[in-house]
Amino acid sequence: MELRVIDKTDEELRIEIAGEDHTFMNVLKGQLLNTDGVAAATYDMNPEQSGGQTEPILSVKTEDGLDPLDALEEAANGVSDNLKSLYDDIEAAFDEAEAAEA
Repeated sequence: MELRVIDKTDEELRIEIAGEDHTFMNVLKGQLLNTDGVAAATYDMNPEQSGGQTEPILSVKTEDGLDPLDALEEAANGVSDNLKSLYDDIEAAFDEAEAAEA
């Protein structure tokens, strides 16, 4: 994954995330929106309509003194934790279903 900061202030961040698609970007955006101190999070991904942009651009706005890079780090860690938890839940449900059939 290649990242390029486009614009950063104390409360706002715009960053290009090369090589990702809607699947990853939606999960990351959702995690950001569930992060305390994040006021808004969105991404734009319009390859031909926006003058040749081909990589998603994530925009994050924070409040309460939260640095947007810190919010991004917290959200990225949360994505990993949530996916692990989801995997564990699916595996447990599968094991229960398999045991019930036996």
